[in-house]
Amino acid sequence: MALTIFVASLFGIMALGVPIAFALLVSGIALMAFLGMFDPQIIAQNLIKGADSFPMLAVPFFILAGELMNAGGISKRIVNFAMAMFGHVRGGLGYVAIFASILFAGLSGSAVADTAALGAILIPMMVKAGYDRNRSTGLIAAGGIIAPVIPPSIPMILFGVTSGVSITKLFMGGIIPGLLIGVGLVVTWYLLARKGNFEVQPRKSTKEMLVATRDAFWALMLPVIIVGGLRGGIFTPTEAAVVAAFYALFVGLFIYRELKMGDLYKVLVDSAKTTSIVIFLVAAAMVSAWMITIANIPMLLTELLEPFVANQLLLMLAIVALVLIIGTSMDLTPTVLILTPILMPIVKVAGIDPVYFGIVFILACCIGLLTPPVGTVLNVACGVGNISIQNILRGIWPFLLVEVVVLLLLILFPDIVLVPLQWFT
Repeated sequence: MALTIFVASLFGIMALGVPIAFALLVSGIALMAFLGMFDPQIIAQNLIKGADSFPMLAVPFFILAGELMNAGGISKRIVNFAMAMFGHVRGGLGYVAIFASILFAGLSGSAVADTAALGAILIPMMVKAGYDRNRSTGLIAAGGIIAPVIPPSIPMILFGVTSGVSITKLFMGGIIPGLLIGVGLVVTWYLLARKGNFEVQPRKSTKEMLVATRDAFWALMLPVIIVGGLRGGIFTPTEAAVVAAFYALFVGLFIYRELKMGDLYKVLVDSAKTTSIVIFLVAAAMVSAWMITIANIPMLLTELLEPFVANQLLLMLAIVALVLIIGTSMDLTPTVLILTPILMPIVKVAGIDPVYFGIVFILACCIGLLTPPVGTVLNVACGVGNISIQNILRGIWPFLLVEVVVLLLLILFPDIVLVPLQWFT
């Protein structure tokens, strides 16, 4: 009954158009009332506890780093570098989009930010060169979800904080799956591009390639610094976020000199607005998570999934199917915050590696960003590409299919994550 009340109150409030953070609060209060233990003090304490977290400091700093990169010219130079390398190939702008998506993923950790930034730059160029607008926008959207998989990843930070799993290990575990998605998109684009009649960009000279590489050097060094620092134990994920923000500020102000002191106010305000949304969601989810534990909902769900617990493969398939269904109607952040405390006890009972589960879980949640009607990345791409949901769905389905195939490969062959993870950590 407790599970029914939680789900009914959560989705019922969301159906009324109430923001998800408030819906989480209401669902937690509904559980309190059902259990006869309503106490405003418990709500206040859990709200504060949800926001008062050292690992969560990584979120505002990575968001700030992303804003500084866009304002400081780092993002633009990444695209120029990719253009110099692949622009002359048949269908080259598609490869540029994929390569740039991978590089952007190592900078910001936000699918929405990467999709918006890349889409604004590349979609007009692709359409002008004769690329199909629907297919081009679909490719940009599909490449955007690499960002939450390759470190630094904001959803992985949220998962790590909520589940108690090492964020550093999650970051390292996401590198190979993220690159696999990129390879899958490249193969898919190659098969599609053979039939296209595209305008091919002129091949850059060796000198122009070297100039583009030199200009992008400082931008390309940021992922190396973050991954190298985490791999070498030089800093924690939270400290890595501070390093990323400072590095982006320094490069934008003193090396590329595109970031002006007068721009900082707007950058800081935009970062604060985005951060406030995420942190309030986390705080509200803590209320629900505490009540979920008190109401023993994880045990109830374990009993429902008991036929699958003895078989790790079937359990992972069942969980991923559940996440994909929920992903059609809920954004990534609340999905992570709501399902993590419910699913982790089941995962531990089944003996599944929590880091491996976190990678697969995050990827499944990311795919939800591309499924209507709520798919955030899908809607952002529609706005940037100036097309309808119906049109982007016609363009994105081959790329969405290959990302589902990658997800299934991770489920069928866990060593794709676990073996590289042992080396990275």
